[in-house]
Amino acid sequence: MRDFAQVNAAPVVTREIALGALELLEIDACGFHKMDRAILSAIIEKFDGGPVGVDTLAAAVGEEADTIGDVYEPYLLQEGFIARTARGRVATQRAYTHLGRTRRGTLL
Repeated sequence: MRDFAQVNAAPVVTREIALGALELLEIDACGFHKMDRAILSAIIEKFDGGPVGVDTLAAAVGEEADTIGDVYEPYLLQEGFIARTARGRVATQRAYTHLGRTRRGTLL
């Protein structure tokens, strides 16, 4: 944020500067970047909301399974966007809402 403010000749980091930097970095209002959204989208679109195993999910998004488990999954779990089940990861209603999707079989 400081670097972004400096490049834009702003003496302090304001809300507008912070929002501009986040937009430039493609970080959304929930703090997700491209890979977070790709993981959620894959679970919802490719695997009908889950459950899906981490190895299968990793292959679908082009990321290492260990990286998904260690880097991305903890935040998605903590914030309630995915859940772990005995059969794999599932997208929660919160994930559907965030991505502007509806569960199959629900009315708009």
